[in-house]
Formats: sequence, structure tokens, C-alpha cells
Amino acid sequence: MQTRYYQSYTDDFVTSRNQSYQLPDNYVWLHKNILYRAAARCFYLVGVIFSFCYCSFYLHIKVKNRSVLKKCRETGFFLYGNHTQPLGDAFIPARLLFPGRAFIVVGPANLGIPILGRLLPMLGALPIAPSLTGMKKLRQAVQRRIEDGNCVVIYPEAHVWPWYTGIRPFSPVSFSHPVNYAVPAVCMTATYQKRKFGRKPQMTIYLDGPFYPDPTRTKKAQKEQLRRQIFRRMTTRSQNSNYEYIRYEKGGS
Repeated sequence: MQTRYYQSYTDDFVTSRNQSYQLPDNYVWLHKNILYRAAARCFYLVGVIFSFCYCSFYLHIKVKNRSVLKKCRETGFFLYGNHTQPLGDAFIPARLLFPGRAFIVVGPANLGIPILGRLLPMLGALPIAPSLTGMKKLRQAVQRRIEDGNCVVIYPEAHVWPWYTGIRPFSPVSFSHPVNYAVPAVCMTATYQKRKFGRKPQMTIYLDGPFYPDPTRTKKAQKEQLRRQIFRRMTTRSQNSNYEYIRYEKGGS
């Protein structure tokens, strides 16, 4: 078993060669070009095929409580998950939501990954922008995807800790979206179990929800309520992990 040491829950264990990549000022979140949109649809289908293969034969995924997603068919919704797979977290939503479409809020460094980074927007990546203008455009893109009845995926832990079996703290800021658009939130909790053969564990994903903002409360209180509900449910589900492929301990240099 490999052991990794951390100083805080914001430590990065997965970085790219272009970790400091920043979005250009003219970055486009919503493309109107017909050719681009057609190419994006085709590439997304390729991504779906890859996700089924990758999730089945590498991550050995099992999904529990999938019926939760049927309750959100009439509207767009937000899907929150623990961030434990550098590549898998980009493709797992496509596997879960097919034939629906998933759009994932990501850090800009993801777009700096050689080759794949440029293709991520076609797979549904919605990169976070550092500027106020960029954040406004991102919010417009998120709103458009929700209004079209799609799912927007958020990993509120922000940093990838591969194969981590716990749930790290996250702030209520990530839950402003379902409050602003009055749509439900669902959570997916990745857990890990020992397999009969092989060192790498099986991944079991638990889906829970939907959780709805309480319109009788202030927006601040609604965000905190959703954060608390989802954090508690994910923490409970994480106890179904029984195998640590990588152990994380606080300390070290």
C-alpha cells in the first residue's frame, strides 16, 4: 500500500505540466458555430463509448440507487461528487447519465493538459475563469445548460486525491447554483472495495437525492442547508469503503 502525506485538504496530488494555465481573454463557453457544435456532439459520443469501457474494465464500477436520476428528468440538475479519479471523474458522469448530457465545472489547469486539454470543452468541460467577466460568462453557460435540461457536475472538494476513501470538507459556495436556479441537487459518492483478484479496488458509486433548496430560507441558509445535507450523506456512504489502495496521512514534509 502506498502512503501519501498531506498538510491540508487543499493539497494537490495530481498536477499537469501546465498547472498554471490560464484561460485566454477571448475564451468562449457557449459556441454558436454549427460545425463546432456538430463536432462536439460526435466527440462526446466517442467519450461516452470510452467511458463505458474505462469504467467497466479499469475502475470496475458498480452503481447503486440509479433510480434517483429518473426523479430529475423533468428539469436540469446539479450533480456533486467526491474527487478521487484524475481521469475517471471526467468520464464517469457520461457513463452515469447516458443518454443524457453532462457538463463538468473544472479548473483551468485541466485545459492545459497536452492534447486532451483542448478537447475537454467538447466533452462538456466548463472551466472556471479568474476574472469577473469570465465568471459572468461561466454562470451564463451553466444557466443555459440547466435550462436545456442537462446535468452540471461539480466536485466541491476541488482537488483530486486518487482513491481517497473519505470525504473532505467543502464550502457552501459550490451550492449557489441550485439555489439560484431553483433546481435539485444529487450527490454521487465513490467508494472502494477489495476485489478477489488484482490490487486495484472495485469502485461502487452511490447516488442520493434529489435535494431541493428551501425557498423559505435566505439564499445563504439554503446553500448551507444543501452543503450540510450532501456532506452528511456522502460521509455516510463513504463508510462502505473497505479497502485503501492509497493511504493518506496528515504530516510529513
